[in-house]
Amino acid sequence: MATTEKSAAPAKAPKAAKPAKAAKVAVAPAASVDERGARRLMVGRVVNDTESPGRTQKTIVVEVIRRYRDPVYGKYVKQRAKYHAHDEKHEFKTRDLVEIRESRPLSKTKRWVAIRLVDRPEEV
Repeated sequence: MATTEKSAAPAKAPKAAKPAKAAKVAVAPAASVDERGARRLMVGRVVNDTESPGRTQKTIVVEVIRRYRDPVYGKYVKQRAKYHAHDEKHEFKTRDLVEIRESRPLSKTKRWVAIRLVDRPEEV
C-alpha cells in the first residue's frame, strides 16, 4: 500500500483582535441647544411688570404677536398670546420688547424666562 502523505497545510496565524468601533457621539450646535435640549425662543412686548404696586414679584407678562397666512383665504392674520415670564432682577418695564425662552415650570402659570432686552421705547 502506497502511503501518500497529505501535504501539511500552512499553519494559520492567530486572528488579530478586531479594532473597537468608535462610539458615535452626537454633537449639538451650542447656539440652539443647551444641556437640556432645544428651547423655544419668542420676542414680545411687556404688558405688565412688577413695578406696579400689588403685582406679582419677579414676574412679567409678555404679549407675543404672531402673523400667519390663513389657509383658505390667504389673508394674513395676527394671533396674540400672553405668557408669564420670570424676571429675576426686575430689569424689564412695561412696553419693553424682550426675548423669552421656554423653561421648566416655575409656578402654576410661569414656564418662560426673560432673557434679554431687545428694544426699550423712548420715555415721553
